[in-house]
Amino acid sequence: MSKLTDKISYLQGLAEGMKLNQEKDSNRLIMGILDVLGEVGDSLEALTEAHGELSDYVESIDEDLADLEADLYDDENEEYGGASEDNSDEDEEKVELDGALLYECPHCRETVELDPEELDLEEEHPCPNCGKELFPELPEETDE
Repeated sequence: MSKLTDKISYLQGLAEGMKLNQEKDSNRLIMGILDVLGEVGDSLEALTEAHGELSDYVESIDEDLADLEADLYDDENEEYGGASEDNSDEDEEKVELDGALLYECPHCRETVELDPEELDLEEEHPCPNCGKELFPELPEETDE
């Protein structure tokens, strides 16, 4: 029990021990206030418990997300020739991009190396492998 619920219980016990006359309006008011205070304390305790459970759940989701991110980035490292934590051989040849961008062609799925300084998305950029446009225009979204 929390300190708040302990204090509420003490006040309720004190009022019962005083044997307040329920016929007097002021005494009925005091007893009513103590009853409501008890309900508020119970609700607060339930909220605190729910908050703790929710916090644990969010923490577990955060850990799962961190695992997924680690798996995803390890897969990307392997796909582009980088060494991952699991298979880091010193003899493995590393790919150095020197500021170049790797982009997967949406048509043939081949990886194309692009120079970001020469890249202008307003111009057409054919894929060197399949000859189709690397950056096709996307259809505009319409509100239905």
